[in-house]
Amino acid sequence: MVAKKGTILTVDDNRDILDVLRLTLESEGYEVKEALDGKQAIAQVKQGPPDLIVLDYMMPEMNGHEVARVLKTDILYRHIPIIMLTAKGDVQDKVKGIEAGVDDYVVKPFEPIELLARVKMILRRTMTSLDANPLTKLPGNVSIKQETQKRLDNHERMAVCHLDLRQFKAFNDKYGFEHGDKVIKFTGELIAATVKEFAKETDFAGHIGGDDFVIICGPDIVDKICQEVINRFDQGIPKFYSEEDRARSYIISHDRKGNINKFPIMTIYIAVVTNERISLECPEEISEIGADLGAYAKTFSKSIYIKDRRAEPGK
Repeated sequence: MVAKKGTILTVDDNRDILDVLRLTLESEGYEVKEALDGKQAIAQVKQGPPDLIVLDYMMPEMNGHEVARVLKTDILYRHIPIIMLTAKGDVQDKVKGIEAGVDDYVVKPFEPIELLARVKMILRRTMTSLDANPLTKLPGNVSIKQETQKRLDNHERMAVCHLDLRQFKAFNDKYGFEHGDKVIKFTGELIAATVKEFAKETDFAGHIGGDDFVIICGPDIVDKICQEVINRFDQGIPKFYSEEDRARSYIISHDRKGNINKFPIMTIYIAVVTNERISLECPEEISEIGADLGAYAKTFSKSIYIKDRRAEPGK
């Protein structure tokens, strides 16, 4: 049996082409999901984001350009690479696809060996450039640093939010890594959904690793986003605890010294660094300020966000 390499969504209204795609991709160890039109494709992505989409251009309901445009403007799904299948010589299809953010093209009728080569190249390139977290699918450390540096270079006003969970280790120790992963996934989805709802399309959510996340947005909306994340986290986190632990509002687990102790229900704390009143030179400086704020925020027993209030002389 070939080990699974990733999940690919194939989208075409021609079942014969879907069959060829399935045989080609499964022979190389990819898990294949299928959709017969654009609306089905969007629904499939929302049900479970794939690692890559092979998308036909000419389809009923929504064509490939429309599907790509919807996904590439959605913070939850814009990282998913798309290979579009186009008719031979149809330049307009390619132009519209480029405008929508398509990553590559394969002309029909296609050679399976060429398709596989392009799939492997796109997945390799995506993982290198995006370094997506495998659990949350959010961009990782490399992308977070690049996004921060880009905004610094462009002298953009921004707020960088470092998010962390309090009491996560105790929860993980008691309930196990599988339940801990569910909490991390819940938190990542919550953060991405909140940014999508309240921020601009160009704003950013990333996953440093473990229970550490980052949001980069405008200073004008950062308070709203932070408060909304806190509200949604506090409302949703109790469901991950047993009925008994929810009723008493704490769990019994080992502390870092190995002693039995009581740990309250998890909270989230957010350290917000902005360049509204001070000049920021590099991502490392932002991280240092965020770490100081986070250490202070962690002393509170409730979910909270703390903003850097320092200002340069004369501001």
